[in-house]
Amino acid sequence: MEITAKTAEELRLTEAEFELIKVKLGRTPNFTELCCFSAMWSEHCSYKNSIKWLKTLPREGKKMLVKAGEENAGLMDIGDGYGVVFKIESHNHPSAIEPFQGAATGVGGIHRDIFTMGARPIASLNSLRFGKLTESKTQHLLAGVVHGIGHYGNCFGVPTVGGEIYFEECYHTNPLVNAMSVGVLKNGETVSATAGNVKGNPVFFVGSATGKDGIGGASFASANITADSAEDLPAVQVGDPFQEKKLLEACLEVIKTNALVGMQDMGAAGIICSTAEMSAKGGAGMRIDLDKVPMRQQHMKAWELLLSESQERMLMVVEKGKEEAVKKVFEKWDLPCSEIGEVTDNGMLQFYMNGVLEAEVPAEELVLGGGAPQYERAYSTPAYLEEIKKFDPAAIAVPADLKTVAVQLIEIPNIASKRWVYEQYDSMVGAGSASTNAPSDAAIVIAKPTNKGLALTTDCNSRYVFADPRKGAMIAVAEAARNIVCSGGHPLGITNCLNFGNPYNPEVYYQFVNAIQGMGEACIKFDTPVTGGNVSFYNQSPDGPVYPTPTIGMVGVLENVDEKMTMDFKAAGDVIILIGSSKDDINSSEYLHKLHGVEYSPAPYFELEEEFVLQKAITQLIANKLINSAHDVSEGGMFIALVESCFNRNLGFDINTDASVRKDAYLFGEAQSRVVVSVSTQRLTEVKNLLVSLNIPFQQAGTVTGGAVTINAENWGMVSEWKSRYDQAIGNLLAGHDGEQALSAL
Repeated sequence: MEITAKTAEELRLTEAEFELIKVKLGRTPNFTELCCFSAMWSEHCSYKNSIKWLKTLPREGKKMLVKAGEENAGLMDIGDGYGVVFKIESHNHPSAIEPFQGAATGVGGIHRDIFTMGARPIASLNSLRFGKLTESKTQHLLAGVVHGIGHYGNCFGVPTVGGEIYFEECYHTNPLVNAMSVGVLKNGETVSATAGNVKGNPVFFVGSATGKDGIGGASFASANITADSAEDLPAVQVGDPFQEKKLLEACLEVIKTNALVGMQDMGAAGIICSTAEMSAKGGAGMRIDLDKVPMRQQHMKAWELLLSESQERMLMVVEKGKEEAVKKVFEKWDLPCSEIGEVTDNGMLQFYMNGVLEAEVPAEELVLGGGAPQYERAYSTPAYLEEIKKFDPAAIAVPADLKTVAVQLIEIPNIASKRWVYEQYDSMVGAGSASTNAPSDAAIVIAKPTNKGLALTTDCNSRYVFADPRKGAMIAVAEAARNIVCSGGHPLGITNCLNFGNPYNPEVYYQFVNAIQGMGEACIKFDTPVTGGNVSFYNQSPDGPVYPTPTIGMVGVLENVDEKMTMDFKAAGDVIILIGSSKDDINSSEYLHKLHGVEYSPAPYFELEEEFVLQKAITQLIANKLINSAHDVSEGGMFIALVESCFNRNLGFDINTDASVRKDAYLFGEAQSRVVVSVSTQRLTEVKNLLVSLNIPFQQAGTVTGGAVTINAENWGMVSEWKSRYDQAIGNLLAGHDGEQALSAL
């Protein structure tokens, strides 16, 4: 067939990129070669529209053991000779089309990134976004995604310990499914994703056989979701968690044979990606016989084998002469293991099929940081920001009946208990969780074999980012750090999943650039370098883009897991202190957006330096054992933080609002840099003296009670009643809708 610019465009390459490929090859590519460039130069693999700005993020720190982009995931030192490996990635588009497999394979793929580096995954988290919960499409997507995450994680044997979920109309067509995995390894035992540069070393394909599922997945992830996207169903992979469990054990066993030169999972873009990236990293090439690749289907073509994203597969380069040691391990685990080629020293990838050369391309020209194009996109201030500037809080009257408002607020899906989701996940498999009995703001897991704890969280309030991309991204980093600090941890670093609309839209690109700048500034302040992550563009529908959603996955460390801090009040009579200052601020709150229907308002109050000082104070209070609980103020404001602190022990509270701010702002506003703590009366003076010495604003808000909720001397009922509303809100909302059927499918 004749290869033209039209052929390239059908493969989601531009005419200019097609001409560039011809220059790099010195000839017109054949179809198989063009497919290779299509996959590797997709946004998903090359970051061609984002790499310029990603390079501005802080990517070095004293705890960093592997710099961002060097390996499959980030690696940071936790002390005692061990490191933590972690990463977050998106599987948005597959989940929009086939929610169960889309979410399941997202979980499987991110776990492979962890054990490819030689670490055993010990915890999983997620960050999910859907449309309006009462709509049947949302219920279908929600049921499928939750089932997929739970099925894969539970079968694979890694606990899902934390996450977040939001419901906003802008995610109706294009949900977001971001999966995070965390593992631990001994320092110095990391496996690199390199082919090395020793000519003649054998290349092995190991794991599940290759089929046609997932072909073109990387390109599919780099396109808009439309009504016709269901026709791209082959781009959705099919996962097998039991096969991955065997692959995990086999790979960790092979590492101990000392036969490995390098290893990389076959994720996005499959064989072409793993061969290209491993070769380029080693400054080498590969000669591959595609007919030796184990196949699930007969008569697969060369380009199908190269682009398939079938799951549970790895590419390994082995030292020549040690082949049998590798084969023996995979034979033990009853997994396919085939020697499919060898390392060369000419920098070329040569793919043969039954002895016929099907494609020959330079590895370096395919990869990020090599020959893949890098673009600078134009950006302009979004027009809607003018609407945001017009918001006048004085136009919102303070309600006379605040209790009724609180009842409505606690039943909003973004605030209410997500137990109907997390009950589908096994949080205890592996017996590594340390945060089950008493809740913390971050999930706490044990970093075995040490007694250190890892504090894990995913955070992003995308409405804040929509209102102010720079400040909103800073808040996402700050809240992640605050959650870890309130749990007794010290923040180490972040991984990010940057979910945005079409980068060719100047207003979308403005959101992206400003979010990167805000994220970078906050990461520098908290000394939490970016270890890696994922960019997911084209998250939009014909109705427009989703909210800009730069999800932050953060890891912190506790020197002793037994010293964790929990969010629950401990005893009646303890004093409740609000650390941080109350603000006359209802901006971008759930209260304003959901109960008053205000779409355009500024981001809530936030000052980076105030947040930094606040977190230092919380750290000292916990280290000196001066407080009994700590819970940050976030969605739903002070009232939600207080009742959530009551639920675990069925205690109550008696508080008075701050007369200097409007009552709805005090109770329901979402101004940042505030933490609710409880203190025994014996330690109250010490706490106050410490806060005064640090010049931290605080307010003695009230006391913990035996179970009643009292605000400004008004009885708001028992905590048990509020807990019932909180726990049952989502189930009640779905009752009478298709949601009952959706829930039964979980």
